[in-house]
Amino acid sequence: MFKIEDMRGFLTCSIGVTCAAALTLPPVVLNMPSAVAAPADRATTTTARPATTVLSGSTRSLPLTSRTRERVLGQVPEQGLYRTGVRHFSLVGVRWDDPGTALRGQVQVRTRSAATGRWSGWQDVDTHNADHGADPDTAEASSGRVHGATAPLWVGVSDGVDVRVRAEAGPGPGVGRDLLPAGLRLELVDPGDEAPSEGLPGDSPRTDTGVDSAAAVNADLVSFAATEIPALSRADTEREYRELGGGTAPLAKPHIGPRPRIVTRRGWGADESLREKGFVYTGKVKAAFVHHTDSGNGYRCSDAPSVIRSIYRYHVVSMGWRDIGYNFLVDKCGTIYEGRAGGAAKAVRGAHTLGFNNNSMGIAVIGTFGSHKPPAAAVTGIAKLTAWKLGLFGANPKGKTYLKSGGGNLYPKGKNVRLNVISGHRDGYATDCPGAKLYAKLGSARTSSAHLQGR
Repeated sequence: MFKIEDMRGFLTCSIGVTCAAALTLPPVVLNMPSAVAAPADRATTTTARPATTVLSGSTRSLPLTSRTRERVLGQVPEQGLYRTGVRHFSLVGVRWDDPGTALRGQVQVRTRSAATGRWSGWQDVDTHNADHGADPDTAEASSGRVHGATAPLWVGVSDGVDVRVRAEAGPGPGVGRDLLPAGLRLELVDPGDEAPSEGLPGDSPRTDTGVDSAAAVNADLVSFAATEIPALSRADTEREYRELGGGTAPLAKPHIGPRPRIVTRRGWGADESLREKGFVYTGKVKAAFVHHTDSGNGYRCSDAPSVIRSIYRYHVVSMGWRDIGYNFLVDKCGTIYEGRAGGAAKAVRGAHTLGFNNNSMGIAVIGTFGSHKPPAAAVTGIAKLTAWKLGLFGANPKGKTYLKSGGGNLYPKGKNVRLNVISGHRDGYATDCPGAKLYAKLGSARTSSAHLQGR
């Protein structure tokens, strides 16, 4: 994560203290939605499953303001926002207008727990998130809806927020200062309830068309509307795919790991009305890129569905993607979750490794693993998932493969790149992802995955 040592330019505010050099918005009164939305704010509560019911999740987008009253020559630009009494949220991030503009600086937030009323300490938010996303020249990347954004940060159920964004200082005093991107906004995401709520005020029920299509693409694996795809033995997995060989599902290969248990989108409570209709596929799955969500480690395994719903909302509503970027997610207890819609056994094109989304899949471990070791259960989850999914396409987890770059900061567009079949995000793009500690475990994941395939 990018960090700034010189913190003298920061101005902060706290309850009961007047910060003379900062501009803050007036507090928002709880249960007054009209006071929450500033002009052009995006406050979204949408519907999903089942028909005539509503999911309670929402995204509130609030403009940041300058925290300095005068433009002094050489001054480091800083923006921020301080609010109390806001409606509950559990995930935060900062977005801006142009996805091609980098935020060169530091973003920090602190939040107030809705349960205890205590404020957290300041937490860094990773500003280097452009390495995730759709490949250049794709319809998703050029939709006109995509925004630049930080990584999302899971903070738990909160009702107060303080954010500060400070531009990077140049090499000398008063020179080389970077400006902050235009259109900075704070995104407050409420994942809503996993089970559909009954009629929130002001919401209009929708049909289940998106839910039906997301479930139908897994019909070869599980009954319609199932909340999970059950685990199978290796023998049953191979038998199933031999039987499905004449259909649309991928053919079974000589080396295929036992299918692991996978929580479906319905299982983690995806609001299918948020994503774009239809699915986008690639030719095959030749490689798996491992990521961390960089959303923090302060969650319980029981929170994982809420974390995923929040990331999904952040990717679609805040960042403007067609769906969640990852093909699969794995929590700290090793539970595997279906990500981008299109079918767990199919070659769905994601938006996870800029330049290498074709013929690959993205697996994100929920958490931040730069200095924290990933739990053994999460690494085992990666091994189980890759043994099965890569096996469907005949890929050896301990092998190498070639992928053609779609363009990025590490390899030029069109270059054929030799990669590990199980690679880290940093192997395809110059980034810290999936964190040094998780990256160091990929060798173990490759060995375990190959063993599960019977190699």
